[in-house]
Amino acid sequence: MEWFGTGDYDIARAVLQRGVAAIFLVAFASALAQFPALLGDTGLLPVRRFTAVVPFRRAPSLFHWRYSDRMLRLVAWAGILISAAIVLGLPQAGPAWLPMLAFLLLFAGYLSIVNVGQTFYSFGWESLLVEAGFIVAFLGSDDVPTPVPVLLFLRWLVFRLEFGAGMIKIRGGREWRDLTALYYHHETQPMPNPVSWFAHHLPRWVHRGEVLGNHVVQLGMPFLLFAPQPVASAAAGVIVLSQLWLVITGNFAWLNWITIVLAFAAIDDASLHWVAGLVLPGLAEPAAAGPGETPPWFVILVLAVTLGLLVLSYWPARNLLSRRQLMNASFNPYHLVNAYGAFGTVTKERYEVVVEGTDSPSPRGSTDWREYRFRGKPGDPARLPGQFAPYHLRLDWLMWFLALGSRDTHWFEVFLVRLLQGDRATLRLLAGNPFPEHPPTSVRARVFLYRFSTRAERRSSRDWWVRTEVGVLVPPVSLPPQGDG
Repeated sequence: MEWFGTGDYDIARAVLQRGVAAIFLVAFASALAQFPALLGDTGLLPVRRFTAVVPFRRAPSLFHWRYSDRMLRLVAWAGILISAAIVLGLPQAGPAWLPMLAFLLLFAGYLSIVNVGQTFYSFGWESLLVEAGFIVAFLGSDDVPTPVPVLLFLRWLVFRLEFGAGMIKIRGGREWRDLTALYYHHETQPMPNPVSWFAHHLPRWVHRGEVLGNHVVQLGMPFLLFAPQPVASAAAGVIVLSQLWLVITGNFAWLNWITIVLAFAAIDDASLHWVAGLVLPGLAEPAAAGPGETPPWFVILVLAVTLGLLVLSYWPARNLLSRRQLMNASFNPYHLVNAYGAFGTVTKERYEVVVEGTDSPSPRGSTDWREYRFRGKPGDPARLPGQFAPYHLRLDWLMWFLALGSRDTHWFEVFLVRLLQGDRATLRLLAGNPFPEHPPTSVRARVFLYRFSTRAERRSSRDWWVRTEVGVLVPPVSLPPQGDG
């Protein structure tokens, strides 16, 4: 069975299993904190209404059988506990079927959440986590050699992720082809972080180098993942370094972190020991305990699953070659073997929706209105953007799309109603409630043009942002008086 299993990727298997499990833990924790307010029984887009019109075959989910906020919390807590056990390495110490069962439970639980999550779960990294969780399930335990077919398919996943993102950029906005995309990206990305202001003010030749480096990484390195060692490890290392730069300069939920974890499928133990020796000279390689023989049932199962995944690969492979390439698309309701890609175009100006409320019966000036602060969105120009990734602030991300002119605005209309009602669950999604004593009598939404302050403006005003009002999205609205229906 030497062709099937290898002892050269034991560290990679540990990183893949524990890393993907750690991201599942973050994802389930995010669902526990945000799902009821966004999609629960009194949420902005209630699950019950969705499952009433979308059949199980189109969106397989446990919640088609029954939904309640309590059941959602039970699923989320189960996911957190199973993920934590894998991070600690407990299932991996047992037979090969034990980590498989643990990951398949995570897969089923999170698929159930994603498939009823509607617009709040429509991001590419949701499908990426679901797919990665399913594939990693078949890496086995420490009792068996690391299965080579699974490692190769994980490399194919990284290939689709990186090469798909590279092609969507080349086929997308001109700014990627003329190397100017990073003149704007750090400022206009969905959720800047504390380093974004400084990255934005780097020299323009550095920004052009960022774009050129991105093209080299995303269009060249994925092919080298299938090269012999140590070339494959070097290519994966370059991908990891590029993702770390994105981690440092932005908030993209767990997209960058899961890409880093998955890249380890191409890094063998010898390369990792070599790097460790450079960092800590004289560090001895640990003695290998040596796994046992691979049971026949495990070989048959892994090969059958791999064959099925290869069949499903037809659609995303065709998509990569298509001039009308789809970005972040799933070709089956189980989110297996998807198409990926991000930022085919880069917005050159940043618009933000600012939501305000008032308890004045007849507000006249701006002083009568108080602003609702979001956790991760620019609001007060003097506030430094925060670091939230890999945690996913779903409401804040939807606010970014809203400012871009998203047509899906029903959730926002309900959101304004919840503010007028003083709904506690909704208010907990925000950074603070400007009306702690009682709900506002009216709310409104204005649109502002934001830009990073220059160095001179920053020294003078101490502000990170400069904003200018450009219009009104929603004029002042109030709840109808009680008894008016």
